[in-house]
Amino acid sequence: MNDISLRDALLILPEIVLAVWASLILTVDLFLEQKKSNHRLMLVLSLVGVLLAMVATLTLAGQNTTAFFGTVVVDNFSVFFKVIFLIAAGLVLLSAESLVERVGENAAEFCGLILFCTAGLMFMASGYELMTIYLALEISSLSLAFLAAWNKRELRSTEAGLKFFVLSAVSSGILLFGMALMYGIAGSTNLADIGRVLTTPSVAPAALLAMSMLVAGFGFKISAVPFQMWTPDVYEGAPTPITAFMSVASKAAGFAVIMRIFDVALGAGAIEAVWRDLFVVLSLVTMTVGNLAALLQTNLKRMLAYSSIGHVGYMLMGLAAAAVPGVAGTAADAPGTIGLSSVLFYLLVYTFTNVGAFAVIIVMSRYVEGEDIGQFAGLARRAPMLAVILTLCLLSLAGLPPLAGFFSKLYLFFAAAQAGLYITVVWGVLNSAISLYYYARVIKSMYLAEPTSDEKVQIQIAPAVSLAAATIGVLVIGLLSEPFIQAASRAAGTIVR
Repeated sequence: MNDISLRDALLILPEIVLAVWASLILTVDLFLEQKKSNHRLMLVLSLVGVLLAMVATLTLAGQNTTAFFGTVVVDNFSVFFKVIFLIAAGLVLLSAESLVERVGENAAEFCGLILFCTAGLMFMASGYELMTIYLALEISSLSLAFLAAWNKRELRSTEAGLKFFVLSAVSSGILLFGMALMYGIAGSTNLADIGRVLTTPSVAPAALLAMSMLVAGFGFKISAVPFQMWTPDVYEGAPTPITAFMSVASKAAGFAVIMRIFDVALGAGAIEAVWRDLFVVLSLVTMTVGNLAALLQTNLKRMLAYSSIGHVGYMLMGLAAAAVPGVAGTAADAPGTIGLSSVLFYLLVYTFTNVGAFAVIIVMSRYVEGEDIGQFAGLARRAPMLAVILTLCLLSLAGLPPLAGFFSKLYLFFAAAQAGLYITVVWGVLNSAISLYYYARVIKSMYLAEPTSDEKVQIQIAPAVSLAAATIGVLVIGLLSEPFIQAASRAAGTIVR
């Protein structure tokens, strides 16, 4: 066995940068006083760390190699997801300025945990071996639990952190049992080795049980029904920047691991047809439950939480499409590649759109108590630009043209239709129509209802940058979607068998 070399370390340079930078921030904080200017310094330092990690990530584009004895892989697929995580971390840090100032303490811990969590998510996307994936999952899950409970003076934040920690531990136990069972079947934890063993024309009951446990474990991470029960309570209770981060980065990491495991390790033989049917059923149920529950919500954060469950249902449709029979090959136009690339493109669009919507809630949290939809009544008169941004984000989430959300849904439905999943596509279109109703209800309240206050809304510079970046992302990806779809297709092509 060869020793670990400098080359191995360079291949995980983005994760090293984030971990070192987070440690540096925590160390610097020991010598600083707890005052507002120092809180801003922590946020600025964190953003510098994210930018350095982004540069290191982009230098890895185009590579297709492994490191640390095959436990970590660096390819376009992992690079694509790392870019998504870093975009999400950067936008969330920018939008968190008002929250950090208001809480007034532990700013370094907040920034450091976000960087540590992002490093864990990046390792998840690069994991090519079950134990590596599990350890990366735990790093990110523990960081998210502490971040959810970060505002310790607010009861619902503490409750959200505790609830996420307990349920995450249960799901991790199920996931670990499934991984152990998979190791017992294949005799290896390497995904490629497992894939070579599971190529038989018949499926062993033990393999089905292991696969079911993996679906249950990762289903919790992405909030797929019936493992979504924690989502509304944790999303509502956690500090809003953390809710935004969980809704995009954590979810994207869950999908990255699912795609890697199910395409590389379980993407051959009879077991592929089994998980294709399973993902079809999960997609239908998840999008329906998420959208119908969102209809009943009066709290904007809870509505976006249930809405995120609905979006998971759409993306599961893309995973099912990726397992269409006869997809072997790496051609960019192969049905399997289109299925996976549609999910990647959807996640990229969802990152900008959802962070933009949550950024508006973060700005408004200085002026309203709670996140009830009624609190946003008349927002168009108090803050016209905020109302426009939230409108664009909600319409993009609903999938209306010419916004990015329309093209991401269109591409996803096209991939499913290519795979012959016509009923799922029709069901997805009907669910999109349902979602338009509850998004439109918020827009109607902002423009037609009387404002609850005459106080003008002031937007600080950092949140304004975050809002502008998210809005530009929604518009640019919508109007110029082709290069982004091509990038997603190239990334997906590196893992299609």
